[in-house]
Amino acid sequence: MPTIPIPADPARHAGGCMQPVLLRGRVDHIDGATGELLHRYTTVHEPGGVLPVACKTRRASRCPPCAEVYRADTYQLIRAGLSGGKGVPATVAQHPCVFATLTAPSFGPVHSRREKDGRILRCRPRRRSRDCPHGNTLSCRQRHSRDDPLLGEPLCPDCYDYTGSVLFNTSAPELWRRFTITLRRALARQAGMSGTALAAQLRVSYAKVAEYQRRGVVHFHAIIRLDGPAGPATAPPAWATLDMLTGAIVQAASTVHLETPAAPGLPARTLYWGREHDIRPVTATGDLTDAKVAAYVAKYATKAAECTGTLDRRITPADRLADLPIREHARRLIAACLRLGRLPALSGLRLTAWAHMLGFRGHFSTKSRSYSTTLSALRADRAQHQRDSSLAASLWPVSDSETTLVIAHWQFAGQGPPPALLSAAAIRLTGPSSSSPPKEASHAPASADCP
Repeated sequence: MPTIPIPADPARHAGGCMQPVLLRGRVDHIDGATGELLHRYTTVHEPGGVLPVACKTRRASRCPPCAEVYRADTYQLIRAGLSGGKGVPATVAQHPCVFATLTAPSFGPVHSRREKDGRILRCRPRRRSRDCPHGNTLSCRQRHSRDDPLLGEPLCPDCYDYTGSVLFNTSAPELWRRFTITLRRALARQAGMSGTALAAQLRVSYAKVAEYQRRGVVHFHAIIRLDGPAGPATAPPAWATLDMLTGAIVQAASTVHLETPAAPGLPARTLYWGREHDIRPVTATGDLTDAKVAAYVAKYATKAAECTGTLDRRITPADRLADLPIREHARRLIAACLRLGRLPALSGLRLTAWAHMLGFRGHFSTKSRSYSTTLSALRADRAQHQRDSSLAASLWPVSDSETTLVIAHWQFAGQGPPPALLSAAAIRLTGPSSSSPPKEASHAPASADCP
């Protein structure tokens, strides 16, 4: 059976991706019973002989179109766990649910923007200003704007605890894990039952996202919900109230701690969450609705450490730290990662590999198994919709038989716009050269540029 050329639209294939992955190869649909070739798709007929596929990164700094898809998926995932949908019953909106923020402790005074009743307050006003041992004033009477480059900068970089900041970032995922365990135990104590008995009546579901503060430390925003033993489809017991959940969160966040390994010249440290806990109920009507919470969490799901003035890529051996185009505060944090990463006792923390993330190596957005649907399910539904509505689906005579075999042969051909599109863009920008043939004689076969 001859190959059927499929009309190709690279923007459709890559979803508007700015750095698509280029693939070269083919896909064969074969009847498993007869061995007949039902259809063959090949990239020979694509522009440049390659198929651009979306990079699917979540980082807005790398590819805004792909990050927007990730943001939209995260929004749907979070909102489904608050008000229902995507396989989650609407009755989940009646379950006790809060939006909690767990912060990091202080590692030294930094410039910050403070507001009260709509008024911008002075940064760090002190009547009796004193100097640090390095001669720097630990007071700031400025009213910083939102885009002030001083935000997050230490008042004295030499006094700032860069080692503690890096160790907290790398320990934050473990602190969160211990927090979830302690939270269930705190609920069991308040209910006057064992952990096993609590699990038979109550389940804690959550979804969280990590956000970098300007000072280069992560904190977590989390939606924490109480369900029945079967998850969101069942209501929690009547004694599982919102006040009970709030009290358990405060107790767990105040008691969870983690001790870092000791190393030569570096004693062991005990890390805690910060003293500031923001816990607010999520309601259908009010200041904190399901839509606002979902939009807030989804916004931070596409960001990483680059908002603190660092890089959005790994540090390589060829990089000179002094020459990197980053903030001086971020440079010191990266230097602390590289210094601590050379200590054998801390090799398991992989600080060198995650220096560009200022030590944090956890997932930015995670959820418990029963919170709501999954990103994989949302992507599968979108892919099925695209297959059903695509022009290619009507041109491919593929059998519905379960014996149809799909054999794919793919090779990586680079990343970026296809060569044919780059050539066309260059022609549009520069115009035809004086040595080019006349317009009527310039029509080449479509496969002339194909390998």
